[in-house]
Amino acid sequence: MSDFDMREFYDRYCEALNAHEFDRMDEFVHESILSHGEPATRADVVAALKSITDAVPDMRWEIKEVAIHGETLACHSVNHGTPTKEWLGVAPTGAPMEIDEFALYRIRDGKFAQMSNVHDVEAL
Repeated sequence: MSDFDMREFYDRYCEALNAHEFDRMDEFVHESILSHGEPATRADVVAALKSITDAVPDMRWEIKEVAIHGETLACHSVNHGTPTKEWLGVAPTGAPMEIDEFALYRIRDGKFAQMSNVHDVEAL
């Protein structure tokens, strides 16, 4: 994996997220992963992403900072959008929102093997 550029990989992943091209997740996510420390599948990841854009149809992920160490990638991003349904326990108000997200990934063989994230829900 010496020629593998983790930052370029993550940028491509975020481009797919922002285009809401969740059918491309096979490029980025192993079939079986750990999600928040629990066994999950790529289909579970896709379902979670679709539930986000179902509640926030114009969701965009803006990368603020990325740190890479070995097979671990950490990212701080700001998510932007206008919720049309309840999301993260907050009812929509019609106003656009921004929320900080901190994500941690483990990448093996060129794909995510582990994914977890937290949102600053208090900010909503």
